[in-house]
Amino acid sequence: MNVKSIISAAACALIAISASAQQSPKAPEYEFTVVKENPVTSIKNQYRSGTCWCYSALSFIESEILRQKGIETDLSEMFVVGKSYRDRAVKYVRLDGHLNFAAGSSFGDVLHVINDYGIIPQEAYSGFNYGTEMPEQNELDAALAGYVRAIAQNPNRKLTTAWLNGFDGILDAYLGEVPETFTVNGTEYTPESYRDALGFNYDNYVNLSSFTHHPFYEPFIIEVPDNWRWDTAYNLPIDEMMEVMYNAIDKGFTIAWGSDVSEKGFTRDGLAVMPVEETKAAAGSDQERWVGKAAEQPVEEVKAELPKEMEITQEMRQEGYDRKTTTDDHGMHIYGVAKDQNGTKYFMVKNSWGETGKYKGTWYASDSFVKYKTLNIVVHKDALPKHIAKKLGIK
Repeated sequence: MNVKSIISAAACALIAISASAQQSPKAPEYEFTVVKENPVTSIKNQYRSGTCWCYSALSFIESEILRQKGIETDLSEMFVVGKSYRDRAVKYVRLDGHLNFAAGSSFGDVLHVINDYGIIPQEAYSGFNYGTEMPEQNELDAALAGYVRAIAQNPNRKLTTAWLNGFDGILDAYLGEVPETFTVNGTEYTPESYRDALGFNYDNYVNLSSFTHHPFYEPFIIEVPDNWRWDTAYNLPIDEMMEVMYNAIDKGFTIAWGSDVSEKGFTRDGLAVMPVEETKAAAGSDQERWVGKAAEQPVEEVKAELPKEMEITQEMRQEGYDRKTTTDDHGMHIYGVAKDQNGTKYFMVKNSWGETGKYKGTWYASDSFVKYKTLNIVVHKDALPKHIAKKLGIK
């Protein structure tokens, strides 16, 4: 292609972009009013790491500490990540490599780590021992995965006593050695004693989900690769799981929320919605023939109204899970409920991508989105309505 052709192509592209911008409908403006908002700690940034599960779960635990103790904490994500990776390596090798070994994990993993090993504040252990001020873990993930794959192949036909020390060496090189003791407000702690001082109790937390391929009101293992610990969740009908979520916020609790975020309704600008796709139904229709596609209508003729949300059913959820259009993508932290100008309810969500987007790190997830795309939630057992707790046998 000659220079003239390149210039012509570029000019055409600019004209097309300009025309598209002129003809696109105005984006609807959402106006949110807070109904109930519970305390959370500051927004963090997981940056270049697949550790949303840890950031969101620790944010949830930090809110629990705020609720129960009135103490604001900043807990070390990388302490949990390191302990999680070590436990996973042992299980991976025991299973001859037949286990997911990657950066992702689950809320339950965080609870297990705190219960088994304690916890450390961020100021005592940042875990950034590789020359950056924010997590950049692709190299670490690759190094650990390559190491355990080699060990699991068992080239000596007998594992040596050195392999786990070698794994620990990689963790220590990238994350730093974990301190045996540290000081907070003049008091010396170990990870275990700090956990106890914060009042953490593993047995207080309940994992919930909602799918029809297992019986309701019984625990089941959520079949996703990141659930490498094979933790179970109680199975509730979706309307009852939503009841738990609204009750939790109303009673002053927050929620660890695992969700699919691959839908186009989950935007970079702080929204998670499930609009009825009217334009898709009109594609190729007589309506489209005469009035054109929505994007082709003049701006002044397109009303900037909030889109109507889909009505979600239990069957839709199950179909999404079975056909893998609902996937285990991202962990976040729900801390409040709001309404838009039409009265539609939204959950207020603390994300772990820094203070980004229109709402500076908060997302507004519509009732329909949450009802459709939630994989699981973790709540304090006292957040359960009494009649639901009774059905699950939880006291």
